Amino acid sequence: MSRLRGLKCRECGHAYDHAPVHVCELCFGPLEVDYDYEAIGRTLTRELIESRPFDMWRYEELLPLDKSPSVGRHVGGTPLIEAKRLAEALGVREVWVKCDSVCYPTLSFKDRVVSVALSKAVEFGFDTVACASTGNLANSVAANAAAAGLPAYIFIPKTLESSKILGTLVYGAQVIALDGTYDEVNRLCAEVAGKYNWGFVNINLRPYYAEGSKTLAYEAAEQLGWRTPDHVVAPMAGGSLLCKIKKAWSELEKLGLLAEKSTSKIHGAQAAGCAPIVEAVLAGRDLIKPVKQPNTIARSLAIGNPADGFYAIQTINQSGGTAAAPSDDQIVAAMRLLAETEGVFTETAGGVTVAATKLLIERGVIGVDESVMLCITGQGLKTIDPLVPVLPKPPVIAPKLSEFDDFINEQ
Repeated sequence: MSRLRGLKCRECGHAYDHAPVHVCELCFGPLEVDYDYEAIGRTLTRELIESRPFDMWRYEELLPLDKSPSVGRHVGGTPLIEAKRLAEALGVREVWVKCDSVCYPTLSFKDRVVSVALSKAVEFGFDTVACASTGNLANSVAANAAAAGLPAYIFIPKTLESSKILGTLVYGAQVIALDGTYDEVNRLCAEVAGKYNWGFVNINLRPYYAEGSKTLAYEAAEQLGWRTPDHVVAPMAGGSLLCKIKKAWSELEKLGLLAEKSTSKIHGAQAAGCAPIVEAVLAGRDLIKPVKQPNTIARSLAIGNPADGFYAIQTINQSGGTAAAPSDDQIVAAMRLLAETEGVFTETAGGVTVAATKLLIERGVIGVDESVMLCITGQGLKTIDPLVPVLPKPPVIAPKLSEFDDFINEQ
């Protein structure tokens, strides 16, 4: 029996064959990949996984491809750092940093989802791919499409950081900047996807695309000795990553691959200037109140009406977690803290994660004797602008030992 049954609706459970569709025609609920876990469990073991190269494809049985991946063969396999100095600074026993800021090829966790989506696009026979993006997804689709020889159209808000626009244009993709918010960009892309026969990674390919996020959590559990931490803090834009972390650990548990039952509490992080999921969690609501005009330096998270917001709220609540929304100043301070304690330079989304963790510790949500894993999803060189006003300017001296002596004596 095939390990892939097809797609099913997350709301009504209606089954579909594999196809580039993402919405149920009966109830308009989102579709997700349906696996035969009994069939997978007959062959998938820790020993088999550990015998394979350390990249995301070592978990191939739990990914939705019918063939070997044609895109992104070297994605994943990122380090899990025991962050002792950061733990001391935050005042907790144990901090782990899952560092996707070094993910190949574009230095963000989006390479995981894109490699799955584009490989599936090739299986479906698409000859052009596209996406709506707040930055990292644009970089990844452009890079991976170039490597696969696929034309790519990238739709972005015109306010995107210049470094992320450049990091998309360099791969030769057709970048289209729109005068509007990400939600307006996404609405246009849904119309384009309906008219043109293109594979939109986060629209008609979304059920497959989202599955790539699970590999971050598979790796983390394996790196922790097939265990999960007491807490995990993840950034939320659309909310999918947080949901897939929970799904991944549930799958490992179902297949008997975890050393013990996962009791991890999952917490969400958004910037205060665009925090619809956090606001709903803290208010005890199941539904999102969209943010019409996001206002934060964390532009990669600035999605006012997150597609998976409802499910992110469910995931947080069911795990016993909660959420936090730091200010822009707290985000910048957290970026510096991670860099100064662990030598990890993260983008603003990572600053959101670290700052939210600090708030959760201060609130007593994360205990001082517990362990916490932080999901660092992107490289800091992508978002340097917020740091320019706050970092000190280097002193300038003449190339003379006497001047250096004077400088040292003044310290």
